[in-house]
Amino acid sequence: MIREHAFAPHQRKLQTELAKDITVRVHSKEDYEAAVKASSILFGNSVTKDLEDLDEETLLSVFEGVPQVSISKAAFDSCVTVTDLLSEATKSTIFPSKGEARKMIQAGGVSINKTKLADVNQKPEFTLLQNKYLLAQKGKKNYYLIIVE
Repeated sequence: MIREHAFAPHQRKLQTELAKDITVRVHSKEDYEAAVKASSILFGNSVTKDLEDLDEETLLSVFEGVPQVSISKAAFDSCVTVTDLLSEATKSTIFPSKGEARKMIQAGGVSINKTKLADVNQKPEFTLLQNKYLLAQKGKKNYYLIIVE
């Protein structure tokens, strides 16, 4: 008796190729590649470079529906530590307190622009994506887009 799971890898490859073909026919090859990159960012092991390579329109479409918070450039520049940025400067949108931000950073569960934070006292000297965005990630699935204006 042949087990169904023996066909699973072949079936996934077929589904992937079919999805690619349909997306390219309906939209374009560029749109397909942008969608693949977006999925990699959200669900894969993408890195900061992948985020930096996205144009603003794609970046915003990838993170449509993700909680967003705007802060002034002055507020961003005056943050002494990442805990300030992720709690007070972002109006408690990401973390309700500095203490919670510290605990999560110490546990290795916080990233900015896909770079894991290790030091709670680190100065928030991050490259702004498209000169105005930061992507904060809390845990595996919680993303926040910080807009620095």
